[in-house]
Amino acid sequence: MKERIFLILQISAVFIGTIVGAGLASGQEISQFFTQYGYKSFFGILICCAIYIIMSSIIVNISIKYRLNSYDGLILLVSPGFLGLVTNFLTTFFLIGGASIILAGSGALIHQYFGISRWIGILLMVVVSIIILLRDIKGLMEINSIIVPSLVIVIFTLFMLHLIFYKNINPSFIKSIPHYKDGWLLSSLIYSGFNILCCSGVLVPLSLSIGKKKSLVTGSIIGSLGLTALALIINFLLISNIPYIFKYEIPLLYIANRFGKLIQIMLLLIIWLEMFSTEVSDIYSVGKNFQEMFHISYNKSVFLIILITIPISQIGFINLISFLYPAFGVIGFIFIVQCTIFYIKDTL
Repeated sequence: MKERIFLILQISAVFIGTIVGAGLASGQEISQFFTQYGYKSFFGILICCAIYIIMSSIIVNISIKYRLNSYDGLILLVSPGFLGLVTNFLTTFFLIGGASIILAGSGALIHQYFGISRWIGILLMVVVSIIILLRDIKGLMEINSIIVPSLVIVIFTLFMLHLIFYKNINPSFIKSIPHYKDGWLLSSLIYSGFNILCCSGVLVPLSLSIGKKKSLVTGSIIGSLGLTALALIINFLLISNIPYIFKYEIPLLYIANRFGKLIQIMLLLIIWLEMFSTEVSDIYSVGKNFQEMFHISYNKSVFLIILITIPISQIGFINLISFLYPAFGVIGFIFIVQCTIFYIKDTL
């Protein structure tokens, strides 16, 4: 029983760690996709939660039934034809692009705060990632079992400090804060579509590796609820500090600055760890895909992907990714619809 509970918690940690990333941990993603829509953004986060729970359960069921090994197999199964090929290509492109940007980000973070060469930050990320990735699914589960609880502790500490020092914040105050954009529902659907498509890269091989449907579904549900709680807290912190948070690349750091150097350092460490977690998840997902597509070993796939990402990290795909992010979210939502239709037909 203890082993099953521990396995479920590990699965939930992997689910959270795969989706969170540095964008959510810094507050930037929540700010862009939710906070700007005012108090209705909280409803958007809850809708994302429902989609995460439903879709992760569907993906687990399909993956186990058809013994799928990577997102490539899932996409082409539920979306055969040209759209499936496009979705598969874009998913691979975004995962490799995301891994490249994280390498560049690690270099920038090390350079900015320690004044040393960016290459040290890049190589540090590469070496640690290889060590974890060569442990396959065990490495992914082990590292997220450490990073996710650390993230929860830091975000919850920041939340409690904010409540203690700013007692005048209440529901009526939150509701009175103006919104800067309309279309909160569409933004929520795009955000959930992007995350589910990226998350499938880990959920599919995880399902095949573990093979215990109940544990996988329960872990995904707990992960969805935990992720939602984090998103709600971060959104609350951001929305109660409008408009100041829009001036900063790391909005949560602006809030953390009020509570001393220790909280700032803890938050920066968590952001780096979440960058690392996303790096590992992205390379793992593409590694499993390359293993199936090119019939090469998983370890060779990992080294191949890292060799691809290092030079790309020097080019800088940030503007390109930012431009295509919503488009990929739309494709992700189409994938969600196709996945749901396939599952319903398959179970009838």
